[in-house]
Amino acid sequence: MTASFLTSSAFATFDIERDGVRIHGRIGGKGAPLLLLHGHPQTHAIWHRVAPQLAERFTVVAVDLRGYGDSGRPAADADHAVYSKREMALDALAAMRHHGFERFGVLAHDRGARVAHRLAADHPSAVERMLLLDIAPTLAMYENTSEAFAKAYWHWFFLIQPQPLPEALIASDPVRYVRSVMGGRHAGLAPFAPEVLAEYERCASIPGTAESICEDYRASATIDLVHDRADIAAGRKLSQPLRVLWGEHGAVGKCFDVLALWRAYAADISGRALPCGHYVPEEAPAELLAEALAFFSPLQPSLPQTGATP
Repeated sequence: MTASFLTSSAFATFDIERDGVRIHGRIGGKGAPLLLLHGHPQTHAIWHRVAPQLAERFTVVAVDLRGYGDSGRPAADADHAVYSKREMALDALAAMRHHGFERFGVLAHDRGARVAHRLAADHPSAVERMLLLDIAPTLAMYENTSEAFAKAYWHWFFLIQPQPLPEALIASDPVRYVRSVMGGRHAGLAPFAPEVLAEYERCASIPGTAESICEDYRASATIDLVHDRADIAAGRKLSQPLRVLWGEHGAVGKCFDVLALWRAYAADISGRALPCGHYVPEEAPAELLAEALAFFSPLQPSLPQTGATP
């Protein structure tokens, strides 16, 4: 399980365009389709320790969220809708439909898990089952913020401040930002393969990344909460089987009753802590792989339709 995922001929790169925004990804493997979504401040490279093994059982589609990796960085709008999880979910859906997949499983971490939550809520027929890593629902986390959580997740509150200060500070030294955020957890930078950390740093240095990161978080503190509250007001819950895993050393598990919070949003929920911190795919790949293979085993195979469009 190495960083060779980034150069392996077993995974073909692809780029699609949705509403003028380029979405970059990688596809490989055989079997039922499985969508992988990364978090902040990373890229689809976060899956390098599990994707090759998952591809032995599934057709793995790993994408870079808009604003991250080698995907596009659209200009922000006043309502932050361009970086809403609803828009990001449509990007992910377009990537899967591009490859002919109408129904699939989702494995997602951090920001990608918030995108997956919105994808499953808005497009329930597309998501067969979903495994989310180290998050509780966004609205619930804001509503239950404690002193301990605010200190641990300081970036949540820094990134949502009005432009241009947060993005200017990040853009002044993006490599330092990546190393500070990722290295500030319990294990420091030790869990990250040097080649993969270099990839995160390269992508963070692409012009427009700092602005995109801030807009991602500003959307979560504004328009995404509007969407979440609308679901609650309408009595809508996720109907798909949902499993949530979190790091026992991470802030999410320490600051929240993760499963209790998810029960207000999902009808079929299970989960547990893993012996790691926040970056589950890189800190506990063996445990995650075992969980994913078991949870996604009921996925139904789907034959891609070449040239399919969303």
